[in-house]
Amino acid sequence: MSTTLSRPCPSCGDALQAHKLPALYSGDVEIDFCFGCHGLWFDQMENLKLSPEAVATVFKAMHQHRDEPRTPLNSRLACPTCRGGLVQGFDIVRSGRYITHRCAARHGRFSSFSSFMIEKGFVRQLTRPEIADIAKKVGAIHCSACGAPVDLRKEDACSHCRTALSLLDPQAVEKALQTYAHAPARQAWGSPSDVADAIVALEKERSRQQRERPAGSRQLHGPGGLGVDLLSVSLGLLGGLWND
Repeated sequence: MSTTLSRPCPSCGDALQAHKLPALYSGDVEIDFCFGCHGLWFDQMENLKLSPEAVATVFKAMHQHRDEPRTPLNSRLACPTCRGGLVQGFDIVRSGRYITHRCAARHGRFSSFSSFMIEKGFVRQLTRPEIADIAKKVGAIHCSACGAPVDLRKEDACSHCRTALSLLDPQAVEKALQTYAHAPARQAWGSPSDVADAIVALEKERSRQQRERPAGSRQLHGPGGLGVDLLSVSLGLLGGLWND
């Protein structure tokens, strides 16, 4: 995977990292990553030009950067080509509904990593009983699509963007990787309850780190896992997919 510095991120303005990946039929396609925002910029139709190997490479890159701090998306996103505002919309695929941010001048679109995972079939939507099971241990999370808080005890979808709650499912990942890269994934958990346990463990570790920081440098976090989302946590649980 070839890497060069490229255009400004539509959200944070930092330099996008341009990665040359194999195209579907021949040649290369250049995809721009922002690991600070956990986002991807696709020039017009580039998301449809990725070869199976390229899709697996993007997923691996997402996995490698899963623990890095995430900058919340700005309320206004700008096209890195013309600097015009991006228009928010939705696309629907078999694995769920996801948010897109498109340039009105058709220069391309900005997509979060979580939206990319939904688009390419790495996730499945949670059932209401599964959401209730997670809610017993975790009160609230961030929406993987827009970042808004979701109270699992009251909601079975994001009240802000109406995106359904999704989870990286081992069987879905295995099926997707067999389709894209012919590489099976190892199952790393047995149920959504295991994801809830992982969120609780992350919150305990975060609380410990907060207590050990000097008082003036402490950061406040909401209770019940508000600092995490289901897709990022389940991505972390798939640590056996590749040797980093």
